[in-house]
Amino acid sequence: MTPISCETCPLRRKSFFRPFEEEQIDFLTRFKSGELTVDPGTHILIEGSTAPQFYTVLDGMGLRYKTLENGRRQVINFLFPGDLVGLHAGLLGEMKHSVEATTAMRLCVFKRDDLWTLFRNQPSLAYDVTWITAAEEHFLGETVATLGQRNGTQRVAWALLKVYQRLRALDIGKEGEVPLPYRQQDMADALGLSLVHTNKTLARLRERQLASWGEGRLRIPDVDTLADMALGDASLPDMRPLL
Repeated sequence: MTPISCETCPLRRKSFFRPFEEEQIDFLTRFKSGELTVDPGTHILIEGSTAPQFYTVLDGMGLRYKTLENGRRQVINFLFPGDLVGLHAGLLGEMKHSVEATTAMRLCVFKRDDLWTLFRNQPSLAYDVTWITAAEEHFLGETVATLGQRNGTQRVAWALLKVYQRLRALDIGKEGEVPLPYRQQDMADALGLSLVHTNKTLARLRERQLASWGEGRLRIPDVDTLADMALGDASLPDMRPLL
């Protein structure tokens, strides 16, 4: 598969991402060291490991998760095009969670040792990296609030709403319907619910015609009503930077 240049990157054409200046494109062309293509189920990074690279998701979907000492799994969040992967190992020395591909994925590869060059020579891009990290922290705060203050039905509604909004912001799918290749177990592990509870909650949402998830597709006929159920905001996420 022919590598994609930063200048012709398909993600740059999406209105969800802030535009680059020509100088930034030239720098990122040199900063990018290659691409990685992986099959579904591949562990891209493993908790406790050190990694000489970090990545930007160019195409495909995955998830981040942490394994507890008793073997149980907590899904931290889901990965979509434009997300940074492995930056934790670049800054903290080792991965604090694992990263797994849910679908086939294509990733831009950056060398961890070159990260300081970015901060030293491209302060605007360094700010973008900081912004992305702060946005992840904010999302984790939202997740904690969801686990602590939303009931089971509200949790599932909130998660489906967030995934739908992110995919629509990326122009993936169409109005009212997006691909959702994850398993119900992944959703349960993200929301602190049992698989049985998650399944029953999804059935209730389907019966009420608020959301339907099946055969890898998520259908939401009325986003505003689902947002009300989720105690959330129906608007799409704000424009964000891309590395």
